[in-house]
Amino acid sequence: MKHNKSRLFKLIDMVYICMMVLPVVAGILLKVLTAPPAEGIQITGARIFCRIPMPLQDLLITEAQINSWLVMISIFGLCLYITHGLTTKNISKRQHLAEWIVTTVEKLVSGNMGEYFKGFAPFITAILALSAFSSLLSLVGLYPPTSDLNVVGGWAILVFILITYYKAKCGPLQYMKSFAEPVPFLAPLNIISEVATPLSMAFRHYGNVLSGTVISVLIATGLQGLSRLLLGWIPVLGELSLLQIGLPAILSIYFDVFSGCLQAYIFAMLTMMYVAGGFPLDLYLQRKQKKHKKQLSGGNV
Repeated sequence: MKHNKSRLFKLIDMVYICMMVLPVVAGILLKVLTAPPAEGIQITGARIFCRIPMPLQDLLITEAQINSWLVMISIFGLCLYITHGLTTKNISKRQHLAEWIVTTVEKLVSGNMGEYFKGFAPFITAILALSAFSSLLSLVGLYPPTSDLNVVGGWAILVFILITYYKAKCGPLQYMKSFAEPVPFLAPLNIISEVATPLSMAFRHYGNVLSGTVISVLIATGLQGLSRLLLGWIPVLGELSLLQIGLPAILSIYFDVFSGCLQAYIFAMLTMMYVAGGFPLDLYLQRKQKKHKKQLSGGNV
């Protein structure tokens, strides 16, 4: 019975590993089979696979959307894998990893947003994972969704909805009064600042990821041309881009790994800062306490 359970456990692990790996493999195959032949430097946006007619505007199915779904499936498989077989005794290494992730993000959220927002830890974890893994897709030659303004803009709009929701928790009147702080004549600037919040978050994330990709492509292409110029007269070595060895890999580590993870961290930090900073917690608790007292006084009557 124990042997059968062990085999079943390993089988489920293999399914979860396939959920992590197969989406990336499918994305690579899709790109290989559908990418048009190209020569020279070509820096373009996400390819459009199909258009779905809609009443107001056609719905475009792009490379960025498909890769986003592939990343989400891989992350889902990773979450299932590291949380599979949780126990209270003889804790495995992956359970240690899962507990470390949960503890670290909870400390990060509590330290930046306060105890009231400790329930935000799963949301912040999702932002960090989705952004980081999306940027890391470029390591396997796939189009990173974070290089598409539509994708990052959607994340920023979601964060903006959360910001507005928590700012309005004290009532619509208090939300409108917040635009007149600290002095009423600053209301137009406060309104502009409110609208600029999702725009700045989207363009910051999108611009940094895209610029790294563009710089890497330009330098790699330049080194290829320089290698042909200097070594083109040598029969065999002239056909090899020897100068591309080394530097593009180092740039890839910086732009794809370090910068991609850094932008994910910055986006998560801005989310926590804007949501917690715009929420009048003291005023909300006072209002909630007054409502509670009214309910008690009404019940006593």
